[in-house]
Amino acid sequence: MPFPLYLLAMAVFAMGTSEFMLAGLLPDIASGLDITVGTAGMLTPAFAIGMIVGAPLVAALARNWPSRSSLLGFILVFSAAHAVGAMTTSFPVLFATRVVAALANAGFLAVALTTAATLVSPDKKGRALAVLLSGTTVATIAGVPGGSVLGTLLGWRATFWAVAALCLPAALGILKGIPAGRVKEEATGGPALRTELAQLTRPRLLLVMLLGALVNAATFGSFTFLAPVVTDTAGLGELWISVALVLFGAGSFVGVTVAGRLSDQRPALVLAVGGPLLLIGWPALAILADKPVALLCLVFVQGALSFALGSTLITRVLYEAAEAPTMAGSYATAALNVGAAVGPLIAATTLSTTVGDLGPLWASGLLVAVALLIALPLRAVIAAGRSTEVLP
Repeated sequence: MPFPLYLLAMAVFAMGTSEFMLAGLLPDIASGLDITVGTAGMLTPAFAIGMIVGAPLVAALARNWPSRSSLLGFILVFSAAHAVGAMTTSFPVLFATRVVAALANAGFLAVALTTAATLVSPDKKGRALAVLLSGTTVATIAGVPGGSVLGTLLGWRATFWAVAALCLPAALGILKGIPAGRVKEEATGGPALRTELAQLTRPRLLLVMLLGALVNAATFGSFTFLAPVVTDTAGLGELWISVALVLFGAGSFVGVTVAGRLSDQRPALVLAVGGPLLLIGWPALAILADKPVALLCLVFVQGALSFALGSTLITRVLYEAAEAPTMAGSYATAALNVGAAVGPLIAATTLSTTVGDLGPLWASGLLVAVALLIALPLRAVIAAGRSTEVLP
């Protein structure tokens, strides 16, 4: 894989750390800004909504800019937003910085996904995507727990400063590693924006976006509410929350890596094997959650299966949107973040039911079941191999 892909993954690591780090910082933020934890919790959906709206909007605005300029601008704005957030004493200002950071993150990821696909041959999009998304998985392994520890020791502002600082070497790497002359598609040679947006009327593209969103909703629905399962249901100490999160992240890294080698040529294998196993895994985790060893093992397995299946579906989005070369990445980004925003909302509604803390795990199983029921009669379309082999 080209070295610039790893530079993009470094930036995705910094952004992934920011996206997930608030779970361990909300009480400290609430105390520091003299607001309730519930109010502080609004920072999380603000980021997700900014990602959903920002991906296609910012990608459309930047579609004719050189890739390097776009990526560099987005990551510097992202860094600046965190620096302002680290200094502010106003919750509205902090809220605004999260929205700005989300827009920059969305723009960066949309352009990065498209750029990654252009850095490799057409039949290696899945492997390129795996390298890029490894930044997110490493963030769950090291960045998020590290940010939580840093916040505990030095306060939440230190974590914001750390994310801002992480962006700077990534920005330098992009400046040095991404070719200046490579553009996404100039207006003179590429399709018009209207033509690219028209791809969203294609049923196959909408199908794989929907399936990707459903699988990601299941993933984030359980990931968001994993902490009380570890401490209350399994009876483990708070330290084990970080262990569980690291195991989930390690599993996701394995899943993305393995799927990246299969999703281009053999996506049917990933979907046929990973889908049913993922469906079984969420209820199994709910049933065995009171057994610590089983819980921790299944957390790893579910992380691997979730990201293997999710990354494969997102790769299919890039293939299906091949005729939208500057917007394909934004469609993939939007699908991912619709799931990230909707999943926790659905999972949260189950917490007040009789299943309590285990509700999100059952909800995740239901979301995967819906995805498989939709996918089953259309598996030939979804599992088409290379982009040149996709059914007409």
